[in-house]
Amino acid sequence: MRHLPSIEDPNLLVGINTGDDAAVYRLSDEIAIIQTVDFFPPVVDDPYDYGAIAVANALSDVYAMGGHPLLALNIVGFPDNLDKDILAEILKGGSEKASEAGVIIVGGHTIDDPEPKYGLSVTGIVTPGHQVANQGAVAGDKLVLTKPLGSGILTTAHKNELLDKAGLKEVVDVMATLNKDAADAMMEVGAHACTDVTGFGLLGHLKRLLDNSNVGATITLQDVPVIGVAWDLADRMIIPAGSMKNQMWIENDIDWGSSITDSARAILVDAQTSGGLLISVAPELHGKLLAELDKRNVKGSTIGTVTETSIISVV
Repeated sequence: MRHLPSIEDPNLLVGINTGDDAAVYRLSDEIAIIQTVDFFPPVVDDPYDYGAIAVANALSDVYAMGGHPLLALNIVGFPDNLDKDILAEILKGGSEKASEAGVIIVGGHTIDDPEPKYGLSVTGIVTPGHQVANQGAVAGDKLVLTKPLGSGILTTAHKNELLDKAGLKEVVDVMATLNKDAADAMMEVGAHACTDVTGFGLLGHLKRLLDNSNVGATITLQDVPVIGVAWDLADRMIIPAGSMKNQMWIENDIDWGSSITDSARAILVDAQTSGGLLISVAPELHGKLLAELDKRNVKGSTIGTVTETSIISVV
């Protein structure tokens, strides 16, 4: 992206400079559009579940900005020699998840691809100035995470036939859950900053948010929600390649406490699919945010505090 010309447009409220979840463009004093795109190969074998997860993941970028997704276009890569009933199930899973979100899928584009890929280009709206970005965190803020970690580890185990049915169901339920209710709670209370946790893992996305805000954070491991079986799998070093790249990327910016094991490090950098929202909220609004999340049956976990230092400490 550094080879592309810089963009200067007063109506571009959020662009590429901060690596945010989506772009925000002002159309009027009342309406700005949010634009994003996301697609990926299957993370589970069941085509319906795959479609639902891909859609929940794509919509998450809009929710992380505090917006309301409205329209979407399917993006599909599919092998010409594979049973088209599989594609139908993928699209059905995606369509029903979009309907749950109140989003209309109005078309799309398909190409012949040796490996299936599916996702959405999504358009949402937000009131200009009310968008939430991955910058603006303030020292003293509380950090709240709305989904447990471990989806990358569990889906890797699934691909290697090392995950039982109960574990698979749990991780599918987590990945297919929309971040709509979490975003509604955030917008009801107000937040300084937010990002969704996906491929760069918790610490990778947190690092970007903190760097953009010129602050640091202290994370308390025992407060970080984790899908239970992920601990055993991490102990057995069943870890996605992407997670190991994440750890290499952030290693020099982390002060690991002496009690933090290799398994814990793997979980904190685990490359997530359709993860939760990571919200930086003022301490005086923290309790209200947790209450609003609870009212919507969203488990909000307070995992740390924003600090004035430029380092992430994990204790």
